[in-house]
Amino acid sequence: MELGKIQNLKVDRKKDFGVYLTDGSGEDVLLPMKEVPKNCEVGSEIEVFIYRDSKDRLIATTRRPKLLVGETGRLLVKSTTGIGAFLDIGLERDVLLPFKETVGKVKEGDEILVYLYEDKSHRLAASAKVYSHLSAKSPYKKDDEVAGTVIEVKKMGIFVAVDDKYNGMIPPNENFENVKVGDRLDLRVIRVRDDGKLDLSPRKKAYLQLVKDADILYGIMEKRGGSLGFDESVSPDRIKAELKLSKNAFKRAVGHLLKEGKIEQADGDIRIK
Repeated sequence: MELGKIQNLKVDRKKDFGVYLTDGSGEDVLLPMKEVPKNCEVGSEIEVFIYRDSKDRLIATTRRPKLLVGETGRLLVKSTTGIGAFLDIGLERDVLLPFKETVGKVKEGDEILVYLYEDKSHRLAASAKVYSHLSAKSPYKKDDEVAGTVIEVKKMGIFVAVDDKYNGMIPPNENFENVKVGDRLDLRVIRVRDDGKLDLSPRKKAYLQLVKDADILYGIMEKRGGSLGFDESVSPDRIKAELKLSKNAFKRAVGHLLKEGKIEQADGDIRIK
């Protein structure tokens, strides 16, 4: 009997309230009558999922849950308590996300990425600490566009689950936005590391990003009455804080707008012509 897995079991005996299934080892588990297939007889083989009911007894179901043990996926938060959050796994009983296994703040109605496992008490449980359970064997290569979920935000980078199952990270020098755990991002693969993990960027290839950055810069100047308030000599920190751009990206955008004749630089400022 494998908790949290789909398996084929045989009907050992029938009762008014259901049938008992066995794997041939002497163990058996109840499949409630409401889920027993029609024309089911002793010896019939049934595909079921094994979990624990509200009284902590092993129980079988023919319903397929949203996750199996060992899988990662997004589950809806049904409620929160002092011990953690309860997540909808698609069965009559929700699965617990223990407080110690959360990452960031969790509230009712959130849909969060978790890993399903069997805890020390032999119950199903979920963990939002999924990074070590992600695969480094993605099908992606440099410059591929991907989508991912933010799972951790650290100084060394922003950790992302690409397609909710592959290992990825946005290095600090590639991120200029305020992101939080749970955000869904459209990203570009900038490098596939030797270990298979992906380095990512929210920015497009240089020639495409240049036009986008120039449009952003021009829009900011329009909102400021036609003047940026500083020129290319300003510090990288101010550029990042006010424009969400690196200094190099800022200088490329300024150069593009100058070439198009849309702006001019004078007296320590950049203005729309």
